[in-house]
Amino acid sequence: MDPSGGQVFRACARLRLTPYGLPQCRCRANQAAGTMSHSKNQNVRLFTPRQGRRMTPTIAIIGALDKEVRHIYHSVEHGTVTDEAGLTVMGGSYHGFNLVATTAGMGTVNVAAATQHLISAYGANAVIFSGIAGGLNPALHIGDVVIGEHLRYIDTDTALIAESTPHLEEFASSDFLVDVAEETLVAHGFVNAALDEEASEAGTAARAAADASYFRRNNPDAEPQRYLRGVIATGNRFITGEELKQAVIAATRADCAEMEGAAVAHIAAKNQVDCLVLRAISDNCDEEYDALSARSFDLEEYAHTASALTLAIVRRLATRLGLSYRD
Repeated sequence: MDPSGGQVFRACARLRLTPYGLPQCRCRANQAAGTMSHSKNQNVRLFTPRQGRRMTPTIAIIGALDKEVRHIYHSVEHGTVTDEAGLTVMGGSYHGFNLVATTAGMGTVNVAAATQHLISAYGANAVIFSGIAGGLNPALHIGDVVIGEHLRYIDTDTALIAESTPHLEEFASSDFLVDVAEETLVAHGFVNAALDEEASEAGTAARAAADASYFRRNNPDAEPQRYLRGVIATGNRFITGEELKQAVIAATRADCAEMEGAAVAHIAAKNQVDCLVLRAISDNCDEEYDALSARSFDLEEYAHTASALTLAIVRRLATRLGLSYRD
């Protein structure tokens, strides 16, 4: 049962979170009838608002690291673990949402398959993906976060991809989820990297807001981490070396490079569900993958930070949708 007394069930893929209230159904027949019921062949349980029930929205979380997903599992209530479709899927209840989480593996094919499975099997209303990326923008440093406002493929003939649904050559995180993510990062003491140096120095409004954060009260003298609403480049190779780095910048004008984000947003758009892609900068595209993986302490710290931020975004979203009063 969800906190409001309604049944917990697999949500219809035609239901989408909105920034203004409860999940919104795209089924014209249901809109005309004033109900949210669907036939059994759509593999969902039925619910009728007139009977006082309320849908529990489902958020799918895809992590870059097993450690990150495990931390989410330990934070949910009534946690479950299943092995299916080549994935280990963890689920549970959290602040009025059903959460399902998995580690997809690297590359566009792996993450696209995982995203589609979580949408199809669990009726996810939204997908949140977080992971690490190589920095391309000199304003960003290790530990800073890019919110994927726009996501672009590398080395891909996007005009051919756009011949199929959803007929797009580049993709995006949902606007209101980008807003929620930005609010969460500011509350965690991050400063907008788009501001010039003078606007983020000590004594400025941006720095004062960061220093007032609970997360910086014990260390106000340290430079705050930064975030950017930016462009993420996605391709099926690990970007390292100055020549390859400059080629990616020239082709995409991206702020960071990775191997999954655009594919997540692509599948979300194909299914008409909301998505959010977040990336923490782990290096400046100047480090081989084996060397990066060897920094286990850094990755452990990142996994905890990323999952904590993801759950904070979910809590803030729950408050926005009237599902939770805790932030």
